[in-house]
Amino acid sequence: MAILLAWLGNTDLRASECGDVDSQGPILGAMKAFRFGSVHLLSDHSVQKTHAFALWLGEQVEVPVVPHQVKLTSPTSFEEIFRAATDVIEKVKLASPSAALTFHLSPGTPAMAAIWLLLAKTRYPARLIESSREQGVKEVSIPFELSAEFVPVVSKQADDSLARLMLGLPPESPAFTSIVHRCAAMKRTVAMAHRLAVREVPVLIQGESGTGKELFARAIHQASARNSMPFVAVNCGAIPQELVDAELFGHEKGAFTGATSARAGYFESADGGTLFLDEIGELPLASQVRLLRVLQEREVTRVGATRAKPIDIRVIAATNRVLPDEIRGGRFREDLFHRLAVGVLLLPPLRQREGDLNILIDSLLASINAEAASQPGYKHKKLDVAARNLLVQHSWPGNVRELHNTLLRASIWAVGGRITSQDVAESLAVTVAPKAETILGRPLDQAIQLPDIIGSVARHYLERAMAQTHGNKSEAARLLGIGSYQTLSYWLRKYGVG
Repeated sequence: MAILLAWLGNTDLRASECGDVDSQGPILGAMKAFRFGSVHLLSDHSVQKTHAFALWLGEQVEVPVVPHQVKLTSPTSFEEIFRAATDVIEKVKLASPSAALTFHLSPGTPAMAAIWLLLAKTRYPARLIESSREQGVKEVSIPFELSAEFVPVVSKQADDSLARLMLGLPPESPAFTSIVHRCAAMKRTVAMAHRLAVREVPVLIQGESGTGKELFARAIHQASARNSMPFVAVNCGAIPQELVDAELFGHEKGAFTGATSARAGYFESADGGTLFLDEIGELPLASQVRLLRVLQEREVTRVGATRAKPIDIRVIAATNRVLPDEIRGGRFREDLFHRLAVGVLLLPPLRQREGDLNILIDSLLASINAEAASQPGYKHKKLDVAARNLLVQHSWPGNVRELHNTLLRASIWAVGGRITSQDVAESLAVTVAPKAETILGRPLDQAIQLPDIIGSVARHYLERAMAQTHGNKSEAARLLGIGSYQTLSYWLRKYGVG
């Protein structure tokens, strides 16, 4: 299904008000020239004018017309226009994930047209059209790529240090400089972590896999008064269940078969410092009971021992599970949750970190270049524009870890000093797709969008075939059972596969 997005312009309003068939306006002209399943109107005009136009347009073309009321301080404010456009596009994509988008350049101001052009060539691939009295409605071909490095100003606050003072925060600790970020959500999270760092309270860090939970734990430790003492990281999910107690709390000689000598556990090793318990949700219930007692009494008893040892540690726990759900399911103790969740940090996934992706790409690629610089024959890598745009368009279900691994693979595949879009496509082809309900098993108790489902399937296999054949259209057409590369080219354009 094709969807048209356009700003409501003065010419369109005049056309609807005068009733002159010949003065149909750019939007109605586009609806008559091309076939669209719906049209979404962005308008900074009054609500009355916007809805009157939407009703008039719906009567002319008999397709759904969805108005979106937008408040702009100026019709040339690039930042506000950018935000309004991306908000509407996200809503449209959420409702119709596989719809082919078209942006109309003619209605509205030049600033609005510039933002449509920018979005169509970077974050949201779309067809561009324009209208004129002389040439009618036509598709616009842009014979070059745009870099996806544009990031709108997040706020009008000019000075971060002033903002920190307004929040009552001390100057940011160098410990947090390794957390690359720019977006407001991460700024708030870092500010909260900084507050927790100077307090002697347990911390629970929640977030999806790959969001940087250990990075935050290390930063909190480094910014705390314990920074000169040990930081011990433990992956609870990697310890065999029968060895969890011995690994965490230590054991005496002869405590079990194979215990040929006494050994301190992770709690004793972290004495005076910070113990980071990653994947805390993987601990068996019996070990959760012992952990709770250690946290309450601040002393640890080795397996096979009868005497407890006092310990002085700070515990930071992390999980990608939703612990309240685990508690309801009987898999996690509620009393342990409340003992750990004194200071709670929720790390946003990469897809919600607006403006962070490009600076993370640059930072991670610089790190990869630095690490590989001493390897024989390695050439410093740079991303070309099309490759960066492909990275920006990906949803990153694996978050920053997936981004790093993708860049690392692309730097290996790349010949010479330039990472191309083909290198990135091949690197993304090996990633695991996020879990979703099966195509054939969707419930029909509510209406489904069959064209969107068909589009999702087509896009999935088109992307896989292009990656597997390294962009060879004839070979990709053969794999997909499509008659010729010309037909494949049409499919690639139709479903927005670059």
